[in-house]
Amino acid sequence: MSDYPVALWSFNLSRAPDSVGAFAAQIEEGLRRAAASGVKLLMLPEYLLECCLAFKPAGLPPEREMSFLADVGVEMLPLLAPLPAKYGVSLLAGSMPVKTAGGITNTAVLLTADGREIRQDKLCLTPFEQDPDVWHLTPGSDLKTFELDGLKMAILICLDVEMPALSSLLARQDLDLLLVPSMTEKLSGYHRVFGCAKARAVELMCAVAVCGVVGTSKGTTQNDTNVSGAALYLPCEEQFGFTGIAAEIAPTHGQNGEEPFLIAAVPVAELRHLKSGKAEVWPGAWTADHITVSKV
Repeated sequence: MSDYPVALWSFNLSRAPDSVGAFAAQIEEGLRRAAASGVKLLMLPEYLLECCLAFKPAGLPPEREMSFLADVGVEMLPLLAPLPAKYGVSLLAGSMPVKTAGGITNTAVLLTADGREIRQDKLCLTPFEQDPDVWHLTPGSDLKTFELDGLKMAILICLDVEMPALSSLLARQDLDLLLVPSMTEKLSGYHRVFGCAKARAVELMCAVAVCGVVGTSKGTTQNDTNVSGAALYLPCEEQFGFTGIAAEIAPTHGQNGEEPFLIAAVPVAELRHLKSGKAEVWPGAWTADHITVSKV
């Protein structure tokens, strides 16, 4: 395989659908657009379902929002499930709250064009996500890798990509592509997530795709602003133009209807060639197991 085309859609939450069906139709618009461009995978951002607070029940308290959105997700996924096969484009449908026996998780759901459903829970939650007076979510404990279209992939949700400990776990997995859906309130959050995503590309010698929601949901009580962009990062190697940036759309708050939609190609063959020992200085899946820390 030479190149693998992907689309990264920084969905604007101000779209304000009036029903689950209308929201699924908006997502289908993006799949249609991606298919027309020859894309194999479309990624949507973290907490995409917050868009559906636009039709939440009147008087719904903030601490019930996650339960409501989890129910929306249960209704929406069957509407989305046939679409990847229809368009020949796998869909990472962002992340959404999911009810489990242990509580509500923030879970990314990937619907593949070959009919599979792959889920990845967020592993490191923000203080806000864990707040018992608001969302009170539960972190996951399993980091999955999977094969899709001949590529080995994994998903890290937003804050997860900022955790070097998770990068160390992935270092031995020989990834081709890491997917990072995110939601960041401020420009500072955008730079944390996107900066760390770029670092992961260097560490793992793989491509890293990242995008986040923009705009403001009509019914939000918590997230008055969302700032993000979209980017595909590569290792900082001469073959990729030195900078590690394969493609990038600058961050926006989305308040004027902006909605970054980035199409880019993962140079799979060249990445694998570099990983085989041809990179400038990359030491491979290096660990610090043999290192001790001493106080002087």
